[in-house]
Amino acid sequence: MEEDRILQKQEPVWTKDFILISITNLFISLGFQMLLPVLPVFSARIGGSDAWAGLVVGIFTASAVLMRPIAGRLLDSHGRRRVYILGLIAFLICVMAYNWTSTILALLILRFIHGFGWGASSTAASTIASDIIPKSRLAEGMGYFGLTSTLAMAVAPALGLGLLGSHGFNTVFYFSAAVVFLSIFISLPISYHKPDAPPKSKLILFSQTGEAGETGIIEKTALLPAIVIFFVTMTYGAIVSFIALYANQRQVENIGLFFTVYAAALLISRPYFGRLTDKKGASFAVLPGIVFVIIAMLLIYSAKSLILFLIPGFIYGIGFGAIQPALQAMAVSKVIPSRRGAANATFFLGFDLGIGAGAILWGIIAEAFGYQFIYLLAVIPAIIGAFIYMKLRK
Repeated sequence: MEEDRILQKQEPVWTKDFILISITNLFISLGFQMLLPVLPVFSARIGGSDAWAGLVVGIFTASAVLMRPIAGRLLDSHGRRRVYILGLIAFLICVMAYNWTSTILALLILRFIHGFGWGASSTAASTIASDIIPKSRLAEGMGYFGLTSTLAMAVAPALGLGLLGSHGFNTVFYFSAAVVFLSIFISLPISYHKPDAPPKSKLILFSQTGEAGETGIIEKTALLPAIVIFFVTMTYGAIVSFIALYANQRQVENIGLFFTVYAAALLISRPYFGRLTDKKGASFAVLPGIVFVIIAMLLIYSAKSLILFLIPGFIYGIGFGAIQPALQAMAVSKVIPSRRGAANATFFLGFDLGIGAGAILWGIIAEAFGYQFIYLLAVIPAIIGAFIYMKLRK
């Protein structure tokens, strides 16, 4: 134990490169998150119905999911810098183009392209962070890195809506573009890891051994954490898609505070469980985290006032903040540097698909049984995730 503490002192997390990649991730997350509540309003402004507004969100997720495995392969074959900066540039161009979008079809096309930029840049950012963080502190470091997205989540939606109310859509788009531009500028001095060029080989869907030279789009060693996070984020799909509608049905106002409390809990949870994972293993974070998620779902199911929504919001944040960095560290910890891009892409593929599949499934259930029943059934994927983790962990 003493030897571990000495080793951690010799391998600092907060290096120049880690600080820079964390700042850039904060900025691109701000640029991304502040658009989430604004774009459905924008789609209605240019003539889209509620169904079109949902499609504006869904088509973005679809293109991001398509891009992640491609980005993972490009990160490992062409290096981190090029993929990251090109993804950020695509992101920036799309945000600027929203200013001149006047039809719902043009918006859908732009959102589809925007998803490619987000999928590439966010996958690259996580890969770059996992390159920089010492392996002995990987879960802790990824926990700190994830806090940048958490901070953005806590302030960006309110910032976007505030700018929209006071200055209009153009100001929101220009502000989002400005922070993305800053992220490009800050990313330039980072010392990017240069993976060894793998020998030419046939492109396959899955890596066979996880060794150097493999060209599989999906990293097999990252499949378990990707599958588990898929089932966990199905519960988040229920929250992000329907919590506001459910609260309105219950005549609960100011439900936006749910996400503020959730973000505050993530700030507490991520660093603590990250260190715990590094010291004792992922199971000490993943399994308790899933228990917290299940408890939160059951409390939301029975919530009837704002405080009774905020309590599970905090519990859910503790649970999710324990699970995500532990599983992400697991996804990249056993692969060589030239496969980290594919490993991160595999992990986030499960992450995005869980949210998207959950949102679709819960929408069908809400149509048939109402919003409340969603949160009772959302316990099921969390239990499945825990069962799969315990069954396949060894």
